[in-house]
Amino acid sequence: MEGSKVVLKNESSGGAASASRPPNPIAAGYRQFLSSSGHGGPNLCTNKSLIRHPSLQVKNSDVGFEPSLGTEFCRTEYVPSLRSGAWADRGSRSSMEDVYICADNFMHDYGLKDSSEGPSAFYGVFDGHGGKHAADFACHHLPRFIVQDEEFPSEVERAIATAFVQTDHAFAEACTLNTGLASGTTALAALVVGSSLVVANAGDCRAVLCRRGKAIEMSRDHKPACIREKRRIEASGGYVDDGYLNGQLNVARALGDWHMEGLKAMEGGPLSAEPELMNTRLTEEDEFLIIGCDGIWDVFMSQNAVDFARRRLQEHNDPEMCSKDLVDEAIKRRSGDNLAVVVVCFQSQPPPNLVVPRGRVHRSISAEGLKELQGFLDSLED
Repeated sequence: MEGSKVVLKNESSGGAASASRPPNPIAAGYRQFLSSSGHGGPNLCTNKSLIRHPSLQVKNSDVGFEPSLGTEFCRTEYVPSLRSGAWADRGSRSSMEDVYICADNFMHDYGLKDSSEGPSAFYGVFDGHGGKHAADFACHHLPRFIVQDEEFPSEVERAIATAFVQTDHAFAEACTLNTGLASGTTALAALVVGSSLVVANAGDCRAVLCRRGKAIEMSRDHKPACIREKRRIEASGGYVDDGYLNGQLNVARALGDWHMEGLKAMEGGPLSAEPELMNTRLTEEDEFLIIGCDGIWDVFMSQNAVDFARRRLQEHNDPEMCSKDLVDEAIKRRSGDNLAVVVVCFQSQPPPNLVVPRGRVHRSISAEGLKELQGFLDSLED
């Protein structure tokens, strides 16, 4: 694994961010909220009694996901070699509201004792809307809520799910102290603990795993018109109008947006901040992970992005350059949104060339062709 790295990007123009800790968002107007908690930050409560809608209990099983992820699950012979890079560009928009974070050594970067189960890493993308305050807030606080959870890392999934909701509630409190922070953000976080990959998603960012050249979607886009999301929304008292949640928002899950009437309440609401979780055990066949905001996926299909990134990594084997390549290509394809992408490599070597075995070729000849061939052979005997 490369050296410890924590990177944050929320600037208004393209380019890679310098390797540094995410800035404390006091400058963004959180000073009153942070000081009010008495701990230099939000109240990091450890209440685990979250209320979950029944639809959130169902997990995608396309990749053979495990039901839970404790320390026993992480023990395996395979140990990934983690390298990451990221890139962002405001694209055709007048301002930048996308934020990303890369922490290749999560335990160390956030003050925890390194796990004996192998590498630990945290990667996230946050796509803000109505301003960037919610994205900045989530980028700074979400990983801290995770590491300060008393059940992390023994119960990774529970800690992540709790952290999403805690971040959302903490931002609601911040907004009551400063109404100028009112905004929202989708959020996608990927954690690697040992050889286990856990992805938590709330919104329409997407994570795609490359497994020996094949795209494996590790998240599901939460659009209001999706059948499962529409059912959850309607069960929570909301509705979908022309693809928009309550006619206002084109995502079904997000952090923030407390200022939008009828979408959220502390006891629940049509707009959920609770993430959908997927996990898998990494093997030697897993090459890299792409996580990106919806500006990327507006112009890339999942397999198309994997094929594109795979070719680039075979050329230069640099995840940061690969991230830039994806962003530049999305701009060429006329994406109309902000663009942010993180590429995480699980191998030190570039993706190998895949050799497709050639099967036996079975050929047949028609009766007419056989007759012509027999006639030709007969003519040779004359």
